[in-house]
Amino acid sequence: MPNQETISEEEKETHLHYMREALSMAELALQTSETPVGCVIVHPRHGIIGRGMNATNRTRNGTMHAEFIAINQILSPAPSAPLNTSSTPNPSLTMPTPEMKNEAEIKNLYPFLPSILHESTLYVTVEPCIMCASLLRQFGIQRVFFGASNEKFGGTGGVLDVHRGNGKVSGSESNETIRMTRNEEGRDQRRNGDYEVSGGWLREEAIVMLRRFYVQENGRAPEPRRKADRVLKLEVEPVVGGEGV
Repeated sequence: MPNQETISEEEKETHLHYMREALSMAELALQTSETPVGCVIVHPRHGIIGRGMNATNRTRNGTMHAEFIAINQILSPAPSAPLNTSSTPNPSLTMPTPEMKNEAEIKNLYPFLPSILHESTLYVTVEPCIMCASLLRQFGIQRVFFGASNEKFGGTGGVLDVHRGNGKVSGSESNETIRMTRNEEGRDQRRNGDYEVSGGWLREEAIVMLRRFYVQENGRAPEPRRKADRVLKLEVEPVVGGEGV
C-alpha cells in the first residue's frame, strides 16, 4: 500500500475524511463510557456500509469491539434508519421466515452479502487487536487504515502480523511484496486472505481520545481509582521514522 507521502492530495483527503468518521464513532463511544475506539467500513460504490464503536462495557461482552459491530451491521437485516444515523443493528427487526421465498424480499432484508467485504476498506482509530485482525482476515477485508498503534494487542504489526500470512510472515515483508495468485478469470487475488494495512492516520487525535477516557473515573470498577488529580496530556510524541497525518 502506498505510504502517506506518495499518494495524491485528493486520495489523502479521502482517507482523512473517513478517518474523521471513525473518530466520530470513537467520540460516541467515549460519551457512553466505552473505550473510545470507532470505525467505518467503506465500499467504493456504496460509500459507508458499516459503522462500529467499542461496546464491551455496555454489552458485557468482550468481543464487542468496533470492527465486530461494523461487520455485524453490514450482515444484519437492513436498518430502518439510514446507516449514518445508526451504529448498531436494530434488534427489533423482523428476521427472515420460511415463507419468504422471494429472492427480492430476502435481498431487501439483507442488502449485502459477506463478499462485499472483499472490496471494502476499514478505517479504525486504533490498530485492530489480534482477535479483530483475524476476523478481518476471515471475512476477506481488502484494506485497513488505522490511527494509533496497538503495542499490547495489535494484530496488524503491533504484536503479530495476522494480516500477512496469518502471522507466519516476517514483519520485514512489506505490503507491496504480498504475493498474489490468479483465479480462473485472470484477476488478482490476495493470498489466503492477506490484506493491506496503513497506520498513523490522525494518530494524535486517536491517542488524545484514548487519554480522555483514561483520565475519567470508572464507576464500574470494584475499587475505583481516584483520578481527580490526573491531567489530560494533549501533546503526543511523534513516531521516529513512522507515518502520521
